Amino acid sequence: MLRSSFFTRGLLLTTVFSLALPLAAAELVPTEQQSKVARTVARQLSVLHYTRPPLDDALSLVIWNRYLSDLDGQRLFFLASDIEGFTRWQLQMDDHLKTGVLTPGFTIYNRFQNRLRERLQFVLSELDNNKKLLDFSGNETLVIDRKNAAWVKSTAELDQLWRLRIKSAALSLKLAGKSNEDILSTLKRRYKSQLSAVAQTKKEDAFQTYMNAFTETYDPHTEYFSPRSSENFNINMSLQLEGIGAVLQTDDEYTKVVRLVPGGPADKSRQLKPNDRLIAVAEGDKEFVDVVGWRIDEVVQLIRGAKGTTVRLQVLPAGSTDTANSKEVSLVRNTVALEDQAATKKIVDIKRDGVVRRIGVIKLPTFYADFQGMQAGDPNYRSTTRDVHRLLTELKQERIQGIILDLRNNGGGSLSEVNDLIGEFISTGPTVQVRDARGKVEVLGDGNPEVAYSGPLVVMTNRLSASASEIFAGAIQDYGRGLVVGGTTFGKGTVQSLRELGSGQLKITEAKFYRISGASTQNKGVVPDIVFPELSMASEMGESVLPRALPWDTIPPARYQRQGQGNWRMTSLRSASAQRQARNPDFRYLLDEQKLIADLNDIKTQSLNEKARRLEKQQLDSRRLAIENRRRAAKGLSALKSWEDFEAQQEKLNPNSDPNFERSEEAALTVEAAEILLDTLPPVRNLPTLPTLKTAGSTNSAAKAQPANVSER
Repeated sequence: MLRSSFFTRGLLLTTVFSLALPLAAAELVPTEQQSKVARTVARQLSVLHYTRPPLDDALSLVIWNRYLSDLDGQRLFFLASDIEGFTRWQLQMDDHLKTGVLTPGFTIYNRFQNRLRERLQFVLSELDNNKKLLDFSGNETLVIDRKNAAWVKSTAELDQLWRLRIKSAALSLKLAGKSNEDILSTLKRRYKSQLSAVAQTKKEDAFQTYMNAFTETYDPHTEYFSPRSSENFNINMSLQLEGIGAVLQTDDEYTKVVRLVPGGPADKSRQLKPNDRLIAVAEGDKEFVDVVGWRIDEVVQLIRGAKGTTVRLQVLPAGSTDTANSKEVSLVRNTVALEDQAATKKIVDIKRDGVVRRIGVIKLPTFYADFQGMQAGDPNYRSTTRDVHRLLTELKQERIQGIILDLRNNGGGSLSEVNDLIGEFISTGPTVQVRDARGKVEVLGDGNPEVAYSGPLVVMTNRLSASASEIFAGAIQDYGRGLVVGGTTFGKGTVQSLRELGSGQLKITEAKFYRISGASTQNKGVVPDIVFPELSMASEMGESVLPRALPWDTIPPARYQRQGQGNWRMTSLRSASAQRQARNPDFRYLLDEQKLIADLNDIKTQSLNEKARRLEKQQLDSRRLAIENRRRAAKGLSALKSWEDFEAQQEKLNPNSDPNFERSEEAALTVEAAEILLDTLPPVRNLPTLPTLKTAGSTNSAAKAQPANVSER
C-alpha cells in the first residue's frame, strides 16, 4: 500500500491491533511545523541538490504523478472521478511547496485513506457474506500488475476487482493446505489488521509520504525522514541494532528484501535472497502474524527483537507470484558485529598442465573501519585495508600464483577505505573523482608508492556490488591492474549527506562519483571484462530501474598511467571462459534458473481455477526438479524424485558452521574466476618469481595520504 523508502537491518516491538472496525476517521491536517519543514526542503533542494532542477510547473506534474503512484500504484483504490478532481493541482504543487502550503498533499492523502477504509470494509463484508469466494471451479483470471491500467470508473467495477483479489488470496491459502475455515479466519485477521492500522495513521505519515513524493522526483536517494524514521535510520547506520540483518522496503502489499547485510543472521543462513517477500512473522514458536498489507515500519518493529531470540518468517521466493510456493525461514537475531563483516581468505587449487596452481581468494563483504578505535589511538583497530593487507601477506607466504578479490554483494561503505585499498594494488595515482553541484571536481588518490601486492589480480562483482565496490572495480579496470569478472554492478554513483530540518532530516544527493577515466559509475555501473550469469537480473534490480535515477555521463579523465600488463588478449580470454562455462553444469544451472525467473516475471495474469493452479504448481515444481536433476546427472549424482526432496536437502545445509560456505553454483563462479586468472599467466615453466611485499616498517594504511573526510553509504 503506502510506499516507504525507510529500511533497516531487521528489527521486535509487539504490535497489538484492535479488531474493532473503525467506520470513520478525522481528517488529517498539517501542522505549522510541517509547513515550515516543507519550505526548508524546497529551498535546500534548489540550492544543494546535485542537479538543482527548477521547481516549476514541469516538475509539479512529475510530483503529482509520483504521489498518486506512491499512494495507489496498482490503481486499486482511487476512482477516475477522484483523479479528475485532483488534476487542479497538477501544475500548482511547485508553488504550494515553495510557500509551505500542504493542502493538496493532505487532501489527496485523506481521500486515499477514505478509499482504503471503504475497500477493507468491503472485503470484510464479502468474507462474511459471499460464499462464492471459496468456489474455484470457474474460469476467472486476475491481472497481476495493474500499474498501467486505467483508473476504475465506478464503485461496482472496483467491487468486482476486489472480489477477484480476495478469491486469489483465498485460493493461494487453499493450495498451501488451509481449510475453508482457516482461509476465512486468516483473511479476516489480515484485513482487520490493515483496517485497524488505517485508524492509527497520523499526520506525520501523510507528511512523510507527500514529502518523499516531492524529494524523490530529484533522484531516488534524496529522501525526507520524519523524526521517527530518522531515529530508525540512525540506528541502522550505527550497526548497533539486534535483528536479522536485512534491508527491507515496501513493494505494493508486501515487504520485500532489498539486500542482506553482510555477516548478519539472514546473510549467514543463506535462506533469504534479494526480492524475496515477507508474508508473515512469528516470534519464536508462537503463531504467525500475517503482515501482507502492513506498513513497513510496523513489519520492522515486529521483526526487531533481543539478541539470541528466534524470529520465523513466511517468505514468498523471488519470482514467485503464488503464496502457495512460500517457505518458512527461522533466524536467530544477533548484532551485526565488525568481525562478521571483516575480510576473509581461502585458497582455491586449480590443476592445469599437470600442475596444481594455488589462487588466493579474499572475500570482502563491505568497506568498513573502526572509526572509534582509530580516533582513540588503538594501534590494533580494524579496517578493510589493514585486514586485506594482512591477508595478502599470509597468502603470499603460502605461495599463491594470483589473487581474486571477491566484491560480490558488497554494497559499499567508507570512501577513505576504498581509496586506501586501491593503493595496496597500485603505486601512486588517482583513485576516484568527486564532482559537486557547482561542477568542482576533487580528485582523490593514493600518494604512497608502496604496494602490498603487484601480482595477477581478478575482481569479482555482481549486481549487488555497489558504491565503493564500483569505485574499486572501476579503478582496477582503468589502470589495467586486473580483470573484472562477474555481473554488471549496481550503478550507484552518487553521494548523499544528511541535513537536519528541526523536525526530521533530509538525505540529499550533493555529489557524483566518476572513475579516473572520466566515466561515471552512476546508472550503468561497472561492466565486467568477462560476464558470468547471475540470478539478480539487471531488469529487476539496480540503479537503472529506479524511478528518476540520475543519468550516466562523463567528465575529463584524471591524469594517470596504466599500471597493468596491458597485453591481455580479451577475445581469447572470453572465448576460453565461454567454453568452460558451456561445459560446466553449475553454469548451465544458473542459466536455466535465470530463464525460469524471467518466464515467471513475464506472467501477467493469474488463474482463479483451482485445478489450473494446481497444474501450474506441479509444472513449476517439475521444471525446477528437471533443472536440478540435469545438474546432478552431469555431476554423476543420483536424481531426486521430487521437488520436496530437494527442499528438504537444502534445509539440512548449515552454512553457519563454515565461514567460507558456498553453494555449488557460487563455488563454480569462484573457480571460473581462478581459471580466468590462470589464463593470463604464462605456461608453468615460464612462471615469474612471486611478488614480494615492498613495505618497509608500519603496515598501517592510515600512513597513506588521506582523502577528504567523506563516507558514502
